[in-house]
Amino acid sequence: MKPLKPVIGLIGAIGAGKSTVANVLAGRGGFVVDADKLGHEVLDEPAVRDQLVGRWGSDLLRPDGSVDRRTLGAIVFADPAERKVLEGIVFPRIHERETELFARADADPAARFIVLDAAVLVEAGRSEVCKKLLFVDAPRDERLKRLVARSGWTDDELTRREAAQLPLAEKRRLADAVIVNDGDAAELHAAAVEVLHRWRLLAPPAT
Repeated sequence: MKPLKPVIGLIGAIGAGKSTVANVLAGRGGFVVDADKLGHEVLDEPAVRDQLVGRWGSDLLRPDGSVDRRTLGAIVFADPAERKVLEGIVFPRIHERETELFARADADPAARFIVLDAAVLVEAGRSEVCKKLLFVDAPRDERLKRLVARSGWTDDELTRREAAQLPLAEKRRLADAVIVNDGDAAELHAAAVEVLHRWRLLAPPAT
């Protein structure tokens, strides 16, 4: 079921600054649903974890029993068929948790709109719940620099991850607005606020 309040689907190139834009939107009345964070949490739900171990073995687990996402990623991003298996396990549960948060947002008088922040929003079929899609982009060399500093990724890793998603050109085509994060933080903030103004969703700054 769709939420009552308008949903902005926040998509973008890997490492482009999607989370920073989400924070700006949160400060102007947005209730952020971070699907990527939900995905990490879902991996450690006992029922999901058991399915993962049943498929890929106990070597997938850290000594504390939690799922090693880097090990899992090395498996599924090397084989599209294995990635589809993972999606079939985790997507339904992520969607359930998103729906729970949508209901919470609808009941929150401070929330003017909902932000669904999801790396594979379109691929997961969640664009149908969105009123608007906002794409965040940045030059590839800048994105790689951030990903190296943040996660230790290589250029090859970024290429593999991008190949597992819908092509960036297609995401841009589907988006109702595009923000290019090639300046400083103030410029990115202003660009996000301008989109809200254009879509008539702007709320006063949070205090």
